[in-house]
Amino acid sequence: MIRTVPPDIVSRYEAAGWWTRDSLGDLLARGLAAAPDTTFTVHSAVRPWAGTWAEVELSARRLAAGLRARGVEPGDVVAFQLPNWAEAAVVFWASAFLGAVVVPIVHFYRHRELEYILRVAAPKVFVTAAEFGPLRYEPELSAGVPIVGVVGHDFDDLFAAEPMTGVAAVDPGQPAVIAFTSGTTRNPKGVLHSHRSLGCETRQLAGMHPHDQLPSVTAAPVGHFIGMLSAFLIPVLLGTPVTLVDTWNPEQMLGLLEQGLTVGGGVPYYFTSLMDHPDFTAEHQSRLRYAPMGGSSIPAAVSTRLAAAGVTVYRSYGSTEHPSITGSRYTAPEDKRLYTDGVPMPGVEIRLADDGEILSRGPDLCLGYVDDELTATMFDDEGWYHTGDIGILDADGYLGITDRKSDVIIRGGENISALEVEEALLAMPAVAEAAVVAAPDARLGEHAAAVVRLRPGHEPPTMSQLRDHFAEAGLAKQKWPEELHAVDEFPRTPSGKVQKFRLRAQLAAGEL
Repeated sequence: MIRTVPPDIVSRYEAAGWWTRDSLGDLLARGLAAAPDTTFTVHSAVRPWAGTWAEVELSARRLAAGLRARGVEPGDVVAFQLPNWAEAAVVFWASAFLGAVVVPIVHFYRHRELEYILRVAAPKVFVTAAEFGPLRYEPELSAGVPIVGVVGHDFDDLFAAEPMTGVAAVDPGQPAVIAFTSGTTRNPKGVLHSHRSLGCETRQLAGMHPHDQLPSVTAAPVGHFIGMLSAFLIPVLLGTPVTLVDTWNPEQMLGLLEQGLTVGGGVPYYFTSLMDHPDFTAEHQSRLRYAPMGGSSIPAAVSTRLAAAGVTVYRSYGSTEHPSITGSRYTAPEDKRLYTDGVPMPGVEIRLADDGEILSRGPDLCLGYVDDELTATMFDDEGWYHTGDIGILDADGYLGITDRKSDVIIRGGENISALEVEEALLAMPAVAEAAVVAAPDARLGEHAAAVVRLRPGHEPPTMSQLRDHFAEAGLAKQKWPEELHAVDEFPRTPSGKVQKFRLRAQLAAGEL
Protein backbone atom coordinates (compact mmCIF):
# COMPACT_ATOMS: atom_id res chain seq x y z
CA MET A 1 0.00 0.00 0.00
CA ILE A 2 1.40 3.37 -1.01
CA ARG A 3 -0.07 5.90 1.37
CA THR A 4 -1.66 9.02 -0.05
CA VAL A 5 0.21 12.27 0.59
CA PRO A 6 -2.22 15.22 0.86
CA PRO A 7 -1.99 17.47 -2.25
CA ASP A 8 -1.20 20.60 -0.22
CA ILE A 9 1.84 18.86 1.31
CA VAL A 10 3.02 17.69 -2.12
CA SER A 11 2.80 21.25 -3.43
CA ARG A 12 4.66 22.61 -0.41
CA TYR A 13 7.50 20.08 -0.70
CA GLU A 14 7.92 20.72 -4.43
CA ALA A 15 7.81 24.50 -4.04
CA ALA A 16 10.52 24.36 -1.35
CA GLY A 17 12.74 22.12 -3.49
CA TRP A 18 12.64 19.25 -1.01
CA TRP A 19 11.04 17.12 -3.72
CA THR A 20 12.36 17.28 -7.28
CA ARG A 21 11.63 15.51 -10.56
CA ASP A 22 14.94 13.63 -10.38
CA SER A 23 15.01 9.86 -10.12
CA LEU A 24 17.87 8.13 -8.32
CA GLY A 25 19.26 7.33 -11.75
CA ASP A 26 19.26 11.02 -12.66
CA LEU A 27 21.00 11.96 -9.40
CA LEU A 28 23.66 9.28 -9.87
CA ALA A 29 24.32 9.89 -13.57
CA ARG A 30 24.87 13.59 -12.98
CA GLY A 31 27.13 13.08 -9.94
CA LEU A 32 29.21 10.29 -11.48
CA ALA A 33 29.79 12.29 -14.66
CA ALA A 34 31.02 15.26 -12.61
CA ALA A 35 33.90 13.36 -10.94
CA PRO A 36 34.63 10.09 -12.80
CA ASP A 37 38.20 9.75 -11.47
CA THR A 38 37.16 9.80 -7.81
CA THR A 39 38.45 6.71 -6.02
CA PHE A 40 36.41 3.69 -4.97
CA THR A 41 38.18 1.37 -2.52
CA VAL A 42 37.12 -1.80 -0.73
CA HIS A 43 39.21 -3.03 2.23
CA SER A 44 38.49 -6.73 2.53
CA ALA A 45 40.38 -9.92 3.32
CA VAL A 46 38.09 -11.71 0.87
CA ARG A 47 37.39 -9.36 -2.03
CA PRO A 48 39.52 -6.20 -1.92
CA TRP A 49 39.21 -3.76 -4.80
CA ALA A 50 40.55 -0.36 -5.81
CA GLY A 51 39.58 1.75 -8.79
CA THR A 52 37.51 4.74 -9.82
CA TRP A 53 33.87 5.70 -10.03
CA ALA A 54 34.11 5.49 -13.81
CA GLU A 55 35.16 1.83 -13.63
CA VAL A 56 32.32 0.92 -11.27
CA GLU A 57 29.83 2.88 -13.37
CA LEU A 58 30.93 1.06 -16.54
CA SER A 59 30.28 -2.30 -14.83
CA ALA A 60 26.92 -1.01 -13.58
CA ARG A 61 25.90 0.11 -17.05
CA ARG A 62 26.98 -3.22 -18.56
CA LEU A 63 24.92 -5.02 -15.93
CA ALA A 64 21.96 -2.70 -16.60
CA ALA A 65 22.15 -3.48 -20.31
CA GLY A 66 22.38 -7.20 -19.60
CA LEU A 67 19.36 -7.13 -17.29
CA ARG A 68 17.33 -5.03 -19.72
CA ALA A 69 18.07 -7.58 -22.47
CA ARG A 70 16.66 -10.23 -20.10
CA GLY A 71 13.40 -8.31 -19.73
CA VAL A 72 13.99 -6.17 -16.62
CA GLU A 73 11.97 -2.97 -16.89
CA PRO A 74 11.33 0.14 -14.76
CA GLY A 75 9.42 -0.84 -11.63
CA ASP A 76 10.72 -4.42 -11.56
CA VAL A 77 12.34 -5.51 -8.30
CA VAL A 78 16.09 -6.20 -8.04
CA ALA A 79 17.32 -7.66 -4.72
CA PHE A 80 20.90 -8.10 -3.58
CA GLN A 81 22.49 -9.66 -0.51
CA LEU A 82 26.14 -8.69 -0.57
CA PRO A 83 28.80 -7.47 1.86
CA ASN A 84 30.39 -4.04 1.41
CA TRP A 85 31.96 -4.96 -1.92
CA ALA A 86 32.21 -3.12 -5.24
CA GLU A 87 29.66 -5.53 -6.74
CA ALA A 88 27.02 -4.15 -4.38
CA ALA A 89 27.53 -0.68 -5.90
CA VAL A 90 27.37 -2.20 -9.38
CA VAL A 91 23.97 -3.74 -8.64
CA PHE A 92 22.60 -0.65 -6.88
CA TRP A 93 23.72 1.80 -9.57
CA ALA A 94 22.58 -0.51 -12.38
CA SER A 95 19.13 -0.79 -10.80
CA ALA A 96 18.90 2.99 -10.49
CA PHE A 97 19.80 3.47 -14.17
CA LEU A 98 17.09 0.95 -15.09
CA GLY A 99 14.47 2.57 -12.86
CA ALA A 100 14.11 -0.72 -10.99
CA VAL A 101 13.08 -1.01 -7.34
CA VAL A 102 16.10 -2.04 -5.25
CA VAL A 103 15.86 -4.40 -2.28
CA PRO A 104 19.13 -4.29 -0.29
CA ILE A 105 19.41 -7.26 2.08
CA VAL A 106 21.88 -7.31 4.95
CA HIS A 107 24.57 -9.89 4.29
CA PHE A 108 24.28 -11.58 7.68
CA TYR A 109 20.55 -12.27 7.44
CA ARG A 110 20.10 -16.03 7.60
CA HIS A 111 17.77 -18.54 5.95
CA ARG A 112 14.57 -17.46 7.70
CA GLU A 113 14.91 -13.73 7.03
CA LEU A 114 16.06 -14.23 3.44
CA GLU A 115 13.23 -16.62 2.63
CA TYR A 116 10.72 -14.14 4.03
CA ILE A 117 12.15 -11.15 2.13
CA LEU A 118 12.35 -12.96 -1.21
CA ARG A 119 8.80 -14.22 -0.80
CA VAL A 120 7.36 -10.83 0.14
CA ALA A 121 9.37 -8.67 -2.30
CA ALA A 122 9.08 -11.15 -5.22
CA PRO A 123 12.19 -9.87 -7.07
CA LYS A 124 12.83 -10.46 -10.75
CA VAL A 125 16.59 -10.41 -10.06
CA PHE A 126 18.59 -11.62 -7.06
CA VAL A 127 22.36 -11.15 -6.70
CA THR A 128 24.27 -12.69 -3.80
CA ALA A 129 27.68 -14.02 -2.80
CA ALA A 130 28.79 -17.64 -2.80
CA GLU A 131 29.80 -17.23 0.82
CA PHE A 132 30.93 -14.63 3.31
CA GLY A 133 30.95 -15.17 7.06
CA PRO A 134 27.55 -16.66 7.91
CA LEU A 135 26.25 -16.02 4.37
CA ARG A 136 25.98 -19.12 2.19
CA TYR A 137 24.28 -19.20 -1.19
CA GLU A 138 21.33 -21.58 -0.96
CA PRO A 139 19.90 -22.11 -4.47
CA GLU A 140 16.58 -23.45 -3.20
CA LEU A 141 15.76 -20.12 -1.51
CA SER A 142 15.90 -18.22 -4.80
CA ALA A 143 14.45 -21.00 -6.97
CA GLY A 144 11.44 -18.83 -7.81
CA VAL A 145 13.51 -15.80 -8.89
CA PRO A 146 13.83 -15.58 -12.70
CA ILE A 147 17.36 -14.11 -12.79
CA VAL A 148 20.03 -15.03 -10.22
CA GLY A 149 23.70 -14.00 -10.16
CA VAL A 150 26.30 -15.24 -7.67
CA VAL A 151 29.41 -13.13 -7.17
CA GLY A 152 32.43 -15.37 -7.53
CA HIS A 153 30.55 -17.74 -9.87
CA ASP A 154 28.28 -16.49 -12.64
CA PHE A 155 27.55 -12.84 -11.76
CA ASP A 156 29.65 -11.53 -14.65
CA ASP A 157 27.58 -13.61 -17.08
CA LEU A 158 24.77 -11.09 -16.58
CA PHE A 159 26.86 -8.30 -18.11
CA ALA A 160 26.27 -7.13 -21.69
CA ALA A 161 29.21 -6.36 -23.92
CA GLU A 162 28.03 -2.78 -24.45
CA PRO A 163 26.91 -0.54 -21.56
CA MET A 164 23.47 0.98 -21.22
CA THR A 165 23.41 4.68 -22.03
CA GLY A 166 21.24 7.26 -20.35
CA VAL A 167 18.72 6.68 -17.59
CA ALA A 168 15.24 5.16 -17.72
CA ALA A 169 12.40 7.63 -17.27
CA VAL A 170 10.37 6.95 -14.11
CA ASP A 171 7.87 8.79 -11.93
CA PRO A 172 9.92 10.08 -8.96
CA GLY A 173 6.93 9.54 -6.69
CA GLN A 174 7.03 5.79 -7.28
CA PRO A 175 8.99 3.30 -5.16
CA ALA A 176 12.76 3.20 -5.64
CA VAL A 177 13.81 1.07 -2.64
CA ILE A 178 12.24 -1.50 -0.35
CA ALA A 179 14.34 -1.46 2.80
CA PHE A 180 13.77 -4.40 5.13
CA THR A 181 14.52 -3.48 8.70
CA SER A 182 14.54 -5.74 11.73
CA GLY A 183 13.90 -4.18 15.08
CA THR A 184 11.51 -5.28 17.79
CA THR A 185 9.41 -7.41 15.42
CA ARG A 186 10.29 -10.97 14.46
CA ASN A 187 9.91 -10.59 10.70
CA PRO A 188 11.70 -7.71 8.96
CA LYS A 189 9.47 -4.80 7.97
CA GLY A 190 9.56 -3.86 4.28
CA VAL A 191 9.70 -0.05 4.07
CA LEU A 192 8.88 1.59 0.73
CA HIS A 193 10.81 4.72 -0.23
CA SER A 194 10.30 6.79 -3.38
CA HIS A 195 12.91 8.40 -5.61
CA ARG A 196 11.98 11.80 -4.20
CA SER A 197 12.08 10.78 -0.52
CA LEU A 198 15.52 9.21 -1.04
CA GLY A 199 16.76 12.18 -3.03
CA CYS A 200 15.63 14.47 -0.23
CA GLU A 201 17.27 12.32 2.43
CA THR A 202 20.55 12.19 0.48
CA ARG A 203 20.63 15.98 0.24
CA GLN A 204 19.70 16.33 3.93
CA LEU A 205 22.56 14.12 5.11
CA ALA A 206 25.07 15.56 2.66
CA GLY A 207 24.27 19.01 4.02
CA MET A 208 25.23 17.89 7.53
CA HIS A 209 28.86 17.09 6.63
CA PRO A 210 31.52 19.37 8.16
CA HIS A 211 33.61 21.22 5.58
CA ASP A 212 36.88 19.90 7.07
CA GLN A 213 35.83 16.27 7.58
CA LEU A 214 38.52 13.75 6.62
CA PRO A 215 37.69 11.15 3.95
CA SER A 216 35.49 8.65 5.71
CA VAL A 217 35.02 4.89 5.79
CA THR A 218 31.59 3.28 5.46
CA ALA A 219 31.40 0.34 7.83
CA ALA A 220 27.61 0.06 8.13
CA PRO A 221 26.37 -2.82 5.95
CA VAL A 222 25.30 -1.61 2.50
CA GLY A 223 22.39 -4.01 2.78
CA HIS A 224 21.05 -1.69 5.46
CA PHE A 225 19.41 1.62 4.64
CA ILE A 226 21.97 3.98 6.18
CA GLY A 227 24.93 1.98 4.85
CA MET A 228 23.42 2.04 1.36
CA LEU A 229 22.98 5.83 1.48
CA SER A 230 26.42 6.43 2.98
CA ALA A 231 28.20 4.25 0.42
CA PHE A 232 26.34 4.72 -2.86
CA LEU A 233 24.49 8.05 -2.83
CA ILE A 234 25.92 10.66 -0.44
CA PRO A 235 29.54 10.46 -1.72
CA VAL A 236 28.31 10.86 -5.31
CA LEU A 237 26.40 13.98 -4.35
CA LEU A 238 29.41 15.39 -2.46
CA GLY A 239 32.08 14.24 -4.91
CA THR A 240 34.03 12.44 -2.17
CA PRO A 241 35.80 9.03 -2.35
CA VAL A 242 33.94 5.83 -1.57
CA THR A 243 35.81 3.70 0.97
CA LEU A 244 34.22 0.50 2.29
CA VAL A 245 35.11 -2.16 4.84
CA ASP A 246 33.19 -5.43 4.80
CA THR A 247 33.81 -6.26 8.47
CA TRP A 248 33.94 -3.97 11.50
CA ASN A 249 37.38 -4.68 12.91
CA PRO A 250 38.68 -2.07 15.40
CA GLU A 251 42.31 -3.05 14.75
CA GLN A 252 41.88 -2.63 10.99
CA MET A 253 40.09 0.67 11.51
CA LEU A 254 42.99 1.99 13.58
CA GLY A 255 45.23 1.24 10.62
CA LEU A 256 42.90 3.14 8.29
CA LEU A 257 42.90 6.09 10.68
CA GLU A 258 46.69 6.10 10.39
CA GLN A 259 46.25 6.40 6.60
CA GLY A 260 44.30 9.64 7.00
CA LEU A 261 40.77 8.25 7.00
CA THR A 262 38.11 8.60 9.65
CA VAL A 263 34.89 6.94 10.80
CA GLY A 264 31.99 8.26 8.76
CA GLY A 265 29.53 8.05 11.62
CA GLY A 266 27.06 5.55 12.95
CA VAL A 267 26.16 3.92 16.23
CA PRO A 268 28.12 4.69 19.43
CA TYR A 269 29.77 1.26 19.34
CA TYR A 270 31.88 2.28 16.32
CA PHE A 271 33.57 4.98 18.37
CA THR A 272 33.73 3.31 21.78
CA SER A 273 35.22 0.10 20.36
CA LEU A 274 38.09 2.14 18.91
CA MET A 275 38.70 4.14 22.06
CA ASP A 276 38.60 0.98 24.18
CA HIS A 277 41.18 -0.80 21.99
CA PRO A 278 44.55 -1.18 23.75
CA ASP A 279 46.39 0.19 20.67
CA PHE A 280 44.35 3.40 20.49
CA THR A 281 46.66 6.43 20.67
CA ALA A 282 46.52 10.21 20.59
CA GLU A 283 47.29 10.04 16.87
CA HIS A 284 44.20 7.94 16.29
CA GLN A 285 42.16 10.27 18.45
CA SER A 286 43.21 13.24 16.31
CA ARG A 287 41.58 11.54 13.30
CA LEU A 288 38.24 11.42 15.09
CA ARG A 289 37.42 15.08 14.69
CA TYR A 290 33.69 14.50 14.43
CA ALA A 291 31.30 11.85 15.65
CA PRO A 292 27.94 12.10 13.88
CA MET A 293 25.83 9.52 15.67
CA GLY A 294 22.41 8.04 15.16
CA GLY A 295 20.77 4.70 14.58
CA SER A 296 20.26 3.97 18.27
CA SER A 297 19.81 5.86 21.50
CA ILE A 298 22.93 7.84 22.35
CA PRO A 299 23.85 7.61 26.04
CA ALA A 300 25.05 10.88 27.53
CA ALA A 301 28.01 8.97 29.00
CA VAL A 302 29.23 8.22 25.46
CA SER A 303 28.64 11.78 24.20
CA THR A 304 30.50 13.36 27.10
CA ARG A 305 33.37 10.85 26.90
CA LEU A 306 33.95 11.68 23.25
CA ALA A 307 33.63 15.41 23.87
CA ALA A 308 36.19 15.21 26.67
CA ALA A 309 38.58 13.62 24.15
CA GLY A 310 38.17 16.62 21.83
CA VAL A 311 35.70 15.00 19.43
CA THR A 312 32.81 17.13 18.15
CA VAL A 313 29.72 15.04 18.70
CA TYR A 314 26.48 15.80 16.92
CA ARG A 315 23.44 13.62 17.00
CA SER A 316 20.46 12.83 14.82
CA TYR A 317 17.25 10.92 15.25
CA GLY A 318 15.32 8.91 12.70
CA SER A 319 14.47 5.46 11.46
CA THR A 320 14.30 3.55 8.20
CA GLU A 321 10.73 4.80 7.84
CA HIS A 322 11.65 8.45 8.47
CA PRO A 323 15.45 8.65 8.21
CA SER A 324 16.15 12.22 9.36
CA ILE A 325 13.52 13.52 11.73
CA THR A 326 15.78 15.74 13.81
CA GLY A 327 19.47 16.57 13.92
CA SER A 328 22.08 18.94 15.31
CA ARG A 329 24.70 20.50 13.09
CA TYR A 330 28.30 20.27 14.24
CA THR A 331 28.16 24.03 14.87
CA ALA A 332 25.26 23.83 17.36
CA PRO A 333 25.85 24.70 21.04
CA GLU A 334 27.64 21.86 22.82
CA ASP A 335 24.92 21.16 25.36
CA LYS A 336 22.42 20.71 22.54
CA ARG A 337 24.75 18.42 20.58
CA LEU A 338 25.59 16.26 23.61
CA TYR A 339 22.26 15.94 25.35
CA THR A 340 19.57 16.26 22.66
CA ASP A 341 18.85 14.76 19.25
CA GLY A 342 18.54 18.11 17.55
CA VAL A 343 15.79 20.12 15.91
CA PRO A 344 13.49 19.09 13.05
CA MET A 345 15.27 18.87 9.72
CA PRO A 346 14.16 21.20 6.90
CA GLY A 347 10.62 20.36 5.89
CA VAL A 348 10.08 17.99 8.82
CA GLU A 349 7.27 18.48 11.32
CA ILE A 350 7.01 16.76 14.68
CA ARG A 351 4.46 16.79 17.45
CA LEU A 352 4.05 14.89 20.68
CA ALA A 353 0.94 12.83 21.40
CA ASP A 354 -0.75 12.94 24.80
CA ASP A 355 1.40 10.02 26.00
CA GLY A 356 4.58 11.68 24.72
CA GLU A 357 4.91 9.57 21.58
CA ILE A 358 6.74 11.35 18.76
CA LEU A 359 4.74 11.80 15.57
CA SER A 360 6.52 13.00 12.44
CA ARG A 361 6.03 13.79 8.79
CA GLY A 362 8.30 15.29 6.18
CA PRO A 363 9.71 15.05 2.65
CA ASP A 364 11.97 12.10 3.48
CA LEU A 365 9.17 10.04 5.03
CA CYS A 366 8.54 6.66 3.42
CA LEU A 367 5.54 5.69 1.31
CA GLY A 368 4.49 2.98 3.74
CA TYR A 369 5.14 -0.73 4.13
CA VAL A 370 4.71 -3.78 1.92
CA ASP A 371 2.34 -4.89 4.70
CA ASP A 372 -0.88 -2.90 4.16
CA GLU A 373 -2.06 -3.53 7.70
CA LEU A 374 1.17 -2.13 9.13
CA THR A 375 0.87 0.96 6.93
CA ALA A 376 -2.66 1.57 8.21
CA THR A 377 -1.47 1.13 11.80
CA MET A 378 1.61 3.35 11.70
CA PHE A 379 0.27 6.29 9.65
CA ASP A 380 -2.82 8.40 10.24
CA ASP A 381 -5.04 10.17 7.72
CA GLU A 382 -3.07 13.42 8.01
CA GLY A 383 0.19 11.72 7.04
CA TRP A 384 1.70 11.55 10.55
CA TYR A 385 4.03 8.63 11.23
CA HIS A 386 3.71 7.16 14.74
CA THR A 387 7.31 6.43 15.73
CA GLY A 388 6.77 4.44 18.93
CA ASP A 389 9.38 6.61 20.65
CA ILE A 390 8.70 8.85 23.64
CA GLY A 391 10.27 12.29 23.68
CA ILE A 392 10.30 15.79 25.12
CA LEU A 393 10.95 19.18 23.50
CA ASP A 394 12.96 21.84 25.31
CA ALA A 395 12.30 25.57 25.18
CA ASP A 396 14.46 25.93 22.07
CA GLY A 397 12.66 23.17 20.16
CA TYR A 398 15.38 20.53 20.60
CA LEU A 399 14.12 16.97 20.91
CA GLY A 400 15.19 14.49 23.56
CA ILE A 401 14.31 10.79 23.33
CA THR A 402 13.32 9.60 26.77
CA ASP A 403 12.14 6.10 25.97
CA ARG A 404 10.75 3.60 23.54
CA LYS A 405 7.16 2.59 24.22
CA SER A 406 8.23 -1.05 24.20
CA ASP A 407 11.15 -0.26 26.55
CA VAL A 408 9.04 0.79 29.51
CA ILE A 409 9.29 -1.74 32.35
CA ILE A 410 6.15 -1.95 34.47
CA ARG A 411 7.14 -3.09 37.94
CA GLY A 412 4.22 -3.51 40.28
CA GLY A 413 2.20 -0.97 38.30
CA GLU A 414 5.00 1.63 38.20
CA ASN A 415 6.70 2.57 34.95
CA ILE A 416 10.50 2.39 34.80
CA SER A 417 12.46 3.97 31.96
CA ALA A 418 15.00 1.51 30.57
CA LEU A 419 17.04 4.42 29.18
CA GLU A 420 17.32 6.06 32.59
CA VAL A 421 18.65 2.86 34.14
CA GLU A 422 21.06 2.34 31.22
CA GLU A 423 22.47 5.85 31.69
CA ALA A 424 23.22 5.05 35.33
CA LEU A 425 24.89 1.76 34.42
CA LEU A 426 27.17 3.45 31.89
CA ALA A 427 28.59 5.63 34.63
CA MET A 428 30.19 2.52 36.18
CA PRO A 429 33.89 2.20 35.25
CA ALA A 430 33.58 -1.45 34.19
CA VAL A 431 30.62 -0.99 31.85
CA ALA A 432 31.22 -0.30 28.16
CA GLU A 433 27.65 -0.85 26.97
CA ALA A 434 24.35 -1.59 28.71
CA ALA A 435 20.86 -2.74 27.85
CA VAL A 436 18.04 -2.95 30.36
CA VAL A 437 15.01 -5.11 29.69
CA ALA A 438 11.98 -6.40 31.54
CA ALA A 439 12.40 -9.77 33.23
CA PRO A 440 9.43 -11.80 34.48
CA ASP A 441 8.67 -11.36 38.17
CA ALA A 442 6.21 -13.67 39.95
CA ARG A 443 5.25 -11.01 42.49
CA LEU A 444 5.54 -7.71 40.62
CA GLY A 445 4.93 -8.79 37.03
CA GLU A 446 8.23 -7.40 35.77
CA HIS A 447 11.52 -6.09 37.10
CA ALA A 448 14.60 -4.51 35.51
CA ALA A 449 17.33 -6.85 34.30
CA ALA A 450 20.67 -5.34 33.29
CA VAL A 451 22.76 -6.85 30.49
CA VAL A 452 26.23 -5.33 30.11
CA ARG A 453 29.28 -5.56 27.89
CA LEU A 454 32.42 -4.92 29.93
CA ARG A 455 35.45 -2.84 29.15
CA PRO A 456 38.65 -4.84 28.56
CA GLY A 457 40.30 -6.02 31.76
CA HIS A 458 37.25 -5.43 33.98
CA GLU A 459 35.19 -7.89 36.00
CA PRO A 460 31.40 -7.63 36.25
CA PRO A 461 30.27 -5.54 39.22
CA THR A 462 28.69 -7.49 42.05
CA MET A 463 25.06 -6.90 42.95
CA SER A 464 26.26 -5.18 46.11
CA GLN A 465 28.41 -2.79 44.07
CA LEU A 466 25.50 -2.24 41.71
CA ARG A 467 23.16 -1.30 44.54
CA ASP A 468 25.74 1.05 46.07
CA HIS A 469 26.22 2.76 42.69
CA PHE A 470 22.51 3.27 42.11
CA ALA A 471 22.01 4.55 45.63
CA GLU A 472 24.79 7.10 45.08
CA ALA A 473 23.27 8.06 41.72
CA GLY A 474 20.04 8.89 43.52
CA LEU A 475 17.69 6.62 41.57
CA ALA A 476 14.60 5.35 43.35
CA LYS A 477 15.10 1.84 44.66
CA GLN A 478 12.37 0.32 42.50
CA LYS A 479 14.41 1.33 39.41
CA TRP A 480 17.51 -0.60 40.46
CA PRO A 481 18.31 -3.68 38.34
CA GLU A 482 17.42 -6.86 40.20
CA GLU A 483 19.65 -9.09 38.10
CA LEU A 484 22.85 -8.54 36.15
CA HIS A 485 24.24 -10.45 33.17
CA ALA A 486 27.52 -9.89 31.31
CA VAL A 487 27.83 -10.76 27.61
CA ASP A 488 30.71 -10.62 25.16
CA GLU A 489 28.47 -9.11 22.49
CA PHE A 490 24.85 -8.06 22.08
CA PRO A 491 22.45 -9.31 19.43
CA ARG A 492 22.12 -6.36 17.07
CA THR A 493 20.15 -5.11 14.11
CA PRO A 494 22.19 -4.32 11.00
CA SER A 495 22.32 -0.66 12.02
CA GLY A 496 23.86 -1.62 15.37
CA LYS A 497 20.82 -1.32 17.63
CA VAL A 498 20.61 -3.86 20.42
CA GLN A 499 17.79 -6.31 19.75
CA LYS A 500 16.11 -6.26 23.11
CA PHE A 501 13.43 -8.75 22.15
CA ARG A 502 16.21 -11.33 21.74
CA LEU A 503 17.60 -10.46 25.17
CA ARG A 504 14.13 -10.86 26.68
CA ALA A 505 13.79 -14.26 25.00
CA GLN A 506 17.22 -15.34 26.24
CA LEU A 507 16.33 -14.22 29.75
CA ALA A 508 13.07 -16.12 29.70
CA ALA A 509 14.86 -19.23 28.45
CA GLY A 510 17.60 -18.93 31.07
CA GLU A 511 20.27 -18.49 28.38
CA LEU A 512 21.99 -15.41 29.84
